[in-house]
Amino acid sequence: MLIERYEIADHFDLAEHVVLYAGDCLDLLRSVPNASVQLVVTSPPYNIGKQYERRLELDVYLRQQAQVIAECVRILAPQGSICWQVGNYVHKGAIVPLDAVLYPVFSQLGLKMRNRIIWHFEHGLHCGRRFSGRYETIVWFTRSDQYVFNLDAVRVPQKYPGKKHFKGPKVGQYSCHPLGKNPGDVWIIPNVKSNHVEKTDHPCQFPVELVERLVLALSNEGDWVLDPFVGTGTTIIAAIRHGRRGAGAELVPAYVEIARQRIGQQLQGTLRTRPMYRPVYDPTQAGKRLTVAPWQKRQGEMPLLDNDSATSDGRCQ
Repeated sequence: MLIERYEIADHFDLAEHVVLYAGDCLDLLRSVPNASVQLVVTSPPYNIGKQYERRLELDVYLRQQAQVIAECVRILAPQGSICWQVGNYVHKGAIVPLDAVLYPVFSQLGLKMRNRIIWHFEHGLHCGRRFSGRYETIVWFTRSDQYVFNLDAVRVPQKYPGKKHFKGPKVGQYSCHPLGKNPGDVWIIPNVKSNHVEKTDHPCQFPVELVERLVLALSNEGDWVLDPFVGTGTTIIAAIRHGRRGAGAELVPAYVEIARQRIGQQLQGTLRTRPMYRPVYDPTQAGKRLTVAPWQKRQGEMPLLDNDSATSDGRCQ
């Protein structure tokens, strides 16, 4: 999709359309006028020692996050929303859900939680002493009870689109909404791993389609969408793709350059991304042979194990 070719500004100004600030997010936020941003979307560092962050004591990390959140609330428009996407802080094998410990920060600033969205994905590190983590959360807060929510823009296909009312005054009429159903609060979207079309050198990259749903639902065309931890520019990309204005800050020079390149490609209409609502890849339907374990006997084939390598009940020794 070809986007009008705006310049990428390096400092915030309400007259701009695309702002990529190379520096501390607090410096960017302090330059933004009060109540001027419709939507804040971000995935901050989780304080787990990734290469782009310095691991801190949890209370220090929470104080730093509280500073950023307070500035985000200051710049938030009266009908605006904040979406904070987080996972777990891990300390000596025990997890602390960051959305739970951050909730009081938002609540004390007067915001109201509208949803705790579960983002489920199927790939990631495998744990040995607990179940492998396969979800993160997006906590959605609003400043007031009057907030932008464009449900029709993000409806998804119904499971039974031909279903009809079987009784009552609407008997025989279709019972589903013609534009689709509410996507609910559990979103199954692949995370950005090595074979993902959007993968860059960033170790914890945000998929564009995840942010697109938030942008479409919680803002209108021409609104400002801001990400204080913009990483490789995903939030800005999702914003300008749908006619919004995008701004973000990033400290790491290498990621700033990646973000600049990706935003430039989006403005030119050449950025490759995973399309919204594409079904999750199913290797069985794709005919992949690796979906059958080699130690299991296929119909019509001899088992891989011979009598010398198996016990009498068929298990490996």
